[in-house]
Amino acid sequence: MTTLLLVRHGMTAMTGPFLAGWTPGVHLDERGRAQVTALAARIAPLPLAAIVTSPLERCAETAEAIAAARATGEAAAEKIETDERFGEVRYGDWTGRPLKELAEEPLWRVVQAHPSAVKFPGENGESLAAAQHRAVTAVRDWNARIAAEHGPDARYAVCSHGDIIKAIVADALGLHLDQFQRIQADPASLTVIRYTETRPFVVRVNDTGGDITPLMPETPGESAGKDGLGPDDAVPGGGA
Repeated sequence: MTTLLLVRHGMTAMTGPFLAGWTPGVHLDERGRAQVTALAARIAPLPLAAIVTSPLERCAETAEAIAAARATGEAAAEKIETDERFGEVRYGDWTGRPLKELAEEPLWRVVQAHPSAVKFPGENGESLAAAQHRAVTAVRDWNARIAAEHGPDARYAVCSHGDIIKAIVADALGLHLDQFQRIQADPASLTVIRYTETRPFVVRVNDTGGDITPLMPETPGESAGKDGLGPDDAVPGGGA
């Protein structure tokens, strides 16, 4: 159907020590800008039908770097579009607090072992299940739109956040949300999922430097030897 490139934003001053969440004004720092510049250059040859981003500044800046790296090339994408459904989990009263402090909260253990039961405290707190639902719904909507406008083999990028990316990957793998903590999504990492009518194929997870050549569209000659196989067929033995 379509191929989704999930990109986590680069590093910020809050990444690691604090739970940034929807804290306003959190921008990429020097490390983060270097990370997303390198990522953008690496994926610049890939044709993208769209670049979509969370509304938060750190993701928007990551999307801008991706767009800038391809602005003069043949693979130039359409303008950046914002979709709030790819925004960070709304952590409520946990937003902006040090992770070291949050690790002492009773809810922390539930987040680790039973995230499907978690709703973050406070008026604006969101459940992880609700966050996964909105993000996966957004993916399905964008898959349908991209396929309708650009064909079933189109690729598009979404710049989002660690927990959102992990939740989307868990859905693609058919994992219960309680297993999503087994998935890693580092800053400025690339995760790739190919969606078909039958199933998603998780192509890459947490790629921070791999060769993107296998992600390029196939030429007619490269499809030789695949006669009789549909785009949603899983090849026994793994294929070539």
